[in-house]
Amino acid sequence: MAEAAAPRRYTRRTFLGWWLASLLTATVITAVAPILVYFWPAPPKGQKKGPVNVALQTPIDQLQEGDAVKFDAPRSPNTAFIMADGGGDNAPGELAFGGFVVKNSGKVNVFAINCSHLGCSVALNKDARTFDCPCHGSRFHLDGTVLQGPAPAPLSHLTWKQGPSPDQIVVDGIVLGF
Repeated sequence: MAEAAAPRRYTRRTFLGWWLASLLTATVITAVAPILVYFWPAPPKGQKKGPVNVALQTPIDQLQEGDAVKFDAPRSPNTAFIMADGGGDNAPGELAFGGFVVKNSGKVNVFAINCSHLGCSVALNKDARTFDCPCHGSRFHLDGTVLQGPAPAPLSHLTWKQGPSPDQIVVDGIVLGF
């Protein structure tokens, strides 16, 4: 029984092993901790998701068949729209800084302005009733589908709803905080 109460004695080798392990652990933590913020950065101050009110030049109820109205994201505060779907360069969740409201086949759609090839801004070709990309020649039908490549996917939709007046829409977006 007296043997069990005796204090355990550690050897010098055990102490040096613990000391070196502690020193190595502290060194690794000191070197790795600053790098972790690049893998999991904090969101910028003031950045928040939410609805973005957009004023249109032409009210939705006055759009004619085959018409499209371009709109830009508000700049005060600096905002962007969140793409709902898409492919190629337009992945869901990516940002767009403009869009088009289109009336085609009696249905109203809202598309991001970004081409699905490399993200250039498409423009409305009123004569041909298409969206044309000036960078690499992609063309899209008014329903957003690809008419001519190199675009691999259709235009991305934006999630939207009618605003308080016919000349306003509310689009899912993000305030960027800068």
